[in-house]
Amino acid sequence: MAALPVFRWRLAPDGYATRRQLRARGLRPGGQDVAATLERPRRRRGPLVAHLYRVDQAVPVRPMTPAKWAALAAANAARRHCPQCHRDAGYVIPASLGTCVPCAYPDDPPRSA
Repeated sequence: MAALPVFRWRLAPDGYATRRQLRARGLRPGGQDVAATLERPRRRRGPLVAHLYRVDQAVPVRPMTPAKWAALAAANAARRHCPQCHRDAGYVIPASLGTCVPCAYPDDPPRSA
């Protein structure tokens, strides 16, 4: 098996892209293997590595189906639902608290503006 080509940070030739760059163009790798790697050197640790894919072998992103949109909406609604007071908090509940802010800090007096 041949080794993958390694390019330095910002020096990859045209025709290669990371997953994020492909997604920005409305593409996905589509099952292709990693074509090359990109390395960004760091001082006291190993280099940051990004996988590169061939743009000419990428395929378009599959469109979202109505079922996927509904599942995404339900998941986002569940992230706003407080498990303690059973209300929609109106924001995504922080994982560090596990509940909405009024339930997490019930003794704090409300601040006036």
